[in-house]
This record gives sequence, structure tokens and C-alpha cells, in this order.
Amino acid sequence: MAVTATTPAIRPPATTSRTGAAAVTAALVLLVAALAVVDITQGTAAVGAPEVWKALTGRAETGDASVVIASRLPRMTAGLFVGAVLGMAGAVLQAVSRNVLASPDTLAVNAGSYVALALAAATGVSLPLFATSGIAFVGGLAAAAVVLGLSGLGAGTVRLVLAGSALTLGLTAVTEGLLLLFPQETEGIYKWNQGSIGQNGFDAVLQMAPIGLVGLLGLILLARRVDALALGDDAARGVGVPVRSTRVTAVVLAALLSTAAVSLAGPIGFVGLCAPALVRPLARRFRAFTRSRARLPFAGLTGAALVLGSDVLLRAVVSPDAAVGVPTGVVTSLVGAVFLIVMAARVKDTAGAAPADRLRIRSRAVFLTTTAVLVVLLVAVSIAAILLGDSKLLLGDVVNWAQGRAGQTVSFVLDTRLPRVVAALLAGAALALAGTLIQAVTRNPLAEPGILGVTNGAALGAVILVTTVPLAGSWSIAAGAFAGAAVSSALVFGLAARGGFQQNRLVLVGFGVATGASAVISLLIILTDPFNATKALTWLSGSTYGRSLSDAMPLLAVLAVGLAVAVARRTELDLVSLDEDTPRLLGLNLGRGRLGFLLLSVLLSSAAVAAAGTIGFVGLVAPHAARALVGRQHVRVIPVAVLLGAILVCTADVAGRTVIAPAQLGAGLMTAVIGTPYFLYLLVRSRR
Repeated sequence: MAVTATTPAIRPPATTSRTGAAAVTAALVLLVAALAVVDITQGTAAVGAPEVWKALTGRAETGDASVVIASRLPRMTAGLFVGAVLGMAGAVLQAVSRNVLASPDTLAVNAGSYVALALAAATGVSLPLFATSGIAFVGGLAAAAVVLGLSGLGAGTVRLVLAGSALTLGLTAVTEGLLLLFPQETEGIYKWNQGSIGQNGFDAVLQMAPIGLVGLLGLILLARRVDALALGDDAARGVGVPVRSTRVTAVVLAALLSTAAVSLAGPIGFVGLCAPALVRPLARRFRAFTRSRARLPFAGLTGAALVLGSDVLLRAVVSPDAAVGVPTGVVTSLVGAVFLIVMAARVKDTAGAAPADRLRIRSRAVFLTTTAVLVVLLVAVSIAAILLGDSKLLLGDVVNWAQGRAGQTVSFVLDTRLPRVVAALLAGAALALAGTLIQAVTRNPLAEPGILGVTNGAALGAVILVTTVPLAGSWSIAAGAFAGAAVSSALVFGLAARGGFQQNRLVLVGFGVATGASAVISLLIILTDPFNATKALTWLSGSTYGRSLSDAMPLLAVLAVGLAVAVARRTELDLVSLDEDTPRLLGLNLGRGRLGFLLLSVLLSSAAVAAAGTIGFVGLVAPHAARALVGRQHVRVIPVAVLLGAILVCTADVAGRTVIAPAQLGAGLMTAVIGTPYFLYLLVRSRR
């Protein structure tokens, strides 16, 4: 009787689950079909729904038929294909890594493909689409392997995002260097990197379709093994599933799908993150979607709806003529950034926050010796920066210039070079101090202005002025940078404060804000005239080119105030960096103190961005190295970190303008190349 009584209670939910899943799938198919129809009717030419129907039935005029067949149908088909393969790639990556934030974006797959294609383009060799897709596949797969290896499987969302964002910054810096060094060979690569589903005919779609089909079939055959991995490695081994080979095969197939999308339309951001996330609530309600064989195709349909919906929204909001120049990837990146920020309030970091370090105290002799060595090194680097460049000078030339007895050529060189050296020194010192304050307040040794989105917010504010007011002065750009940094930091720190500035929320919100700001920056650069675009790109690379002493004055004022406040409140910094309870027991207002230090770090970061462009990793490397050299007392960390930051940026600046002279690379590119390996090393060390 018990069995008979319970049998009717079990079967109806299962039947309802299958029926509900089928209904949801049918509704999604109808939505995708409706978006596809609307997408075909949108465009610059006056070809509406009646003309489209006539073209499909072979009764349209020649001009209307050519527009529909050569442009709109390929664009719609590309949107379907790209969304489907990215949605499936994200779903399988999240399944095998057991991480809800795994996607082609967070695993740096797109950045790996980007740098690989830029390297191929820099050679000047013209390759067919199939060959370029192979190059993109190798680059993307290598990047994903590095990120997964550093972050670990199931080790927490923060570690994955940190490893992926750091590697993305480094690879993007290399790519931007190639764009500046080989402008003719890499023409169009920057715009391609924003992602656009616009096509000229079906040739590219037909070439990529077999790759997508192979990836889909491979994942369907692998579906049961992927489901077993969700139970844990030990459980999967217990049912005879080869864990390592299954995981490697799944990542390779996901990279293959991502490569097909990248080769066809460029990187379309965050579709692989958002599509599986939208499927997860349905999987909790409908049992059919818990199996990969049903979940993967549904994630593909969801991805197709996201891409086509973004394209339809773009063309509905923006005028048809302007929409042609706006890549679809910019819209999906903005949507994904908002989505990631919302998820940050709900996702828990299974790895937990990093434990607070002990307040190590080194001897006074070690501090004095270290400081003296750094001062000597700073003087030497500054002199080298003044003497070296596309035109090499002697110390006697500098002495004559200071006395007003130098020739016209020497005077011109020094009049333009000295402000660059000053800007580099001050920017490095300000970023190092900002990183020191942020790491102390958040008690997160991996926090810094770039990782937390403050730098990107400042860059957005400055780029808005650069592209809209080309004649804006240094103080105006500084104000724009500060406004952008203030908005981004208010969002990041405001949301992170709800959990006490926990590591997971702080990093995830910062990553989302940085991504959204980058998408808007790309949009501004694409829509502005070529002169402003080149100016903005050069400025974003962290270049001190064209700086004057007046450009450094706002930064000098902010740095002086920042140093005075930080030194005066050094004891409070020591207490805040220890734990939550000690400052309160001593009567300190922890919330007010944190807010003051964070506002000061925002001011320092924005002033540095306004003076020298975006320069990453200095706020991470300098405080870390300072603590390793002189301990954790901020009365010693602050001066050492400031000296190290100034030396690092000045060295990067002089290297960027001498190694490949007369061509130049921005200091931001050089610091990213240096800082990325160091950041990844810190991740490995913290994992151990």
C-alpha cells in the first residue's frame, strides 16, 4: 500500500517537468524566431518586412533582394550561430570547472585569440578564414589552460576572475602594443575585437558551420560524463568516468566553439556567462534541464536570443546609420557587466577570504638601507630617463640647458622629455600609494585600482573629454577622470560594503564595472573621428607622450595631500589592515576611516590616469614588494611603496621609448607585461 500510495505522488511531477520543459523550450524557439524576423527587417536601406518576404519568395526587385540576401540574412544567421556556440561553450565550461563564472570571457579565451590573431596580422601575411580560426583556437585554448591551471577547479569564483582578468590585461597590453607598432598590418583588428555580427554574404558562416557542428556533436557525446563530473571527481571516478581526459576534452571543445564565434564575428562579450546563468533557475524547476543533453542546446538557444536581442535593441535605440558602426559585442558586454554586478551580490566564494597577514616588523636598519638604495636607484633611473630616448643626450647638455646655454635641438628635446619623466614619476608614486591604501582597507593583498574598476572608470571619464572636447586642458581631463573614478568607485565600494568589503563581492563588482567601462570606452573610440581615436588609444596605453609640466600639476597637488594624510594616519592604517575587532576596541570609527582612505585612493588613481593614462599593476606590485622588503608597518611601507612605484613607471616609460626607438610603447603596456606574471605568481603562491 505504501508503494502504491506514493507512486502517483512521484510520477506527476516528472511528467509535469517534461511538459514544462518542452513548453519553455517552445517559447524560447518562438522568441528566437521573432527576434530573427525583426533583425532581418532592420538596417540602413528602406527594405521592410514586405520587401523581405518578396526577396525570400523570389519576387523582389534586384536591389532589395541583394540587400536581404547579401547582408541581412547573413547577419541574422551569424547572430544565431555565434549566440548558440557561445552559450553552449559557457555552459560546458561552467559544468567541468564547477564554477558559475566560467566563460570564454573570464577564462581569457577571447584575449588569447585576440593576441594570436594580432601576432599573425603583424607578420603581414594574408591568411584564409579557416587558417585564422586555427590560430585563434590555439591562442584561446592556451589562455584557458593557464587560467584553469592557476585558479583550480571548484576553488572559488574570485580566483577564477582574478586569474582571467589579470591574464586578459596582460594579453590585451601585448595586443595594443602590436596595434601601435604595426598600424597598417593590424588595421581593423581593434574594431574587430569589439565583436560585430555584420557579414558580407554567407561564405564565412558556411566555413564556420562545420566547426560549430563538430563541437556540438562532441559535447552531446560527452554529455553523460560531464553530468558525472558535477557530482565530484571521486563520484565520477566511482562510476568509471575518466575525469582528467573528460575535462580536457570538454575544455578543448568549448575552445573550439568559442574560436568559431571569434573567427566569424570577433569576441561577443559575456554571452557565454549570461546564457548558462539564465538556464540555471529553470534547471532547478524542471528536471530535464539538469542533464547536459538538454541543458546545452537550451543554453545555445538562450545565447542566440541574447545576441539577436542585443542587435535588435541596438538598431532600435540608435539610428540606422550610427548602428552600423557600433559592434554588437559592445552591447552584450554592457549587458554582461550589469549581469555580473547583480550576480556578485548573490555568488559566494567557496574559497573564502584570504587570512590577514601578521604585522611583521623589520629592523630600523633594514628600512633605512632599503630606502637609501631606492633613493639612489630613483635618481639613477630619472637621470637615465632624461638622457635616453630617440635622441641621446649627455649630462653636460642637461647642465647647459639648466643654465640657459643649450642649443635649439637640445632645448627642444629636454623641454619635451622632462615633463614626461616628471609625469611618470608622479603617476607611479600615486598609483603605488593608492594600491597601499586599498589593500590595507580591504585587507585583500590582490586588490588594486585596476582590478577593482577604479582605473577604468577614471579612463572613461577622461576619454569622454578627449573624444568630445579635443582641446580640453589638463585640469579639465583631471576633473573628468576624477568624476569617472568617483562614479565607478561609489558603485564598487558601495555594493562591496554590504558584506564588509569581502573579497568575493569586491572583486566581482570591480570586474563588472571595469568591463562595462571598457565597453563604453570602445564605443566612444569607434564613434569618434580617427584623430581623436588615435589620441585616445595612445593615451589609454599609458603614454606620457606630449605631456607638459602643467599636466602634472594636478597630480603633484593630489600626491602631496595623499602622502600627508597617509603618513599622519599611518597607525590607523596598521589597525584597519589587521582585523575588524581591534580598531573598534580602540574606539576607531571603522566605517568612516575606510571611506576616507578609499576616497583618497580614488583621488590618487584618477589624478594618475589623467596625467599618464591607464597604467596597471603598479598599485599591486609596489605595495607587495614594499611589505616584503620592510615589513607591514605603514610608516615604512608608504615611503618604500611610493619609491618603488615611481621607479617602476619611470623605468617602463624610458624602456617604452628607447627599446624600439623612434617608435614608442606606452608605460602602461610595459607595466602590464611586467605586472601580469607577478600577479599570476601571487595567485599560485596564495593557492599553495
